[in-house]
Amino acid sequence: MAVTKEQTADILKKFRQSDLDTGSCEVQVALLTARINDMSLHFATHKKDNHGRQGLIRCVNTRRSLLDYLKSKDTKRYQTLIAALEIRK
Repeated sequence: MAVTKEQTADILKKFRQSDLDTGSCEVQVALLTARINDMSLHFATHKKDNHGRQGLIRCVNTRRSLLDYLKSKDTKRYQTLIAALEIRK
């Protein structure tokens, strides 16, 4: 099951910098994390879905790139985002 519009709206409210913010690093990483968590549940039951797994790997790599960028620009925002999303690094 994909991330619903309501879940997306909740994530936007929690991680946005301003009222019109939909594309900051924090928002993008939070949305990707929700999608990754949802896909991980899918792969727990569908172990042979290799084509879908390729999409999961692409999302993880994109999230990693965004986190690396945020870490290089502002370490404090990076640390708070990692703590809020409970991502290990």
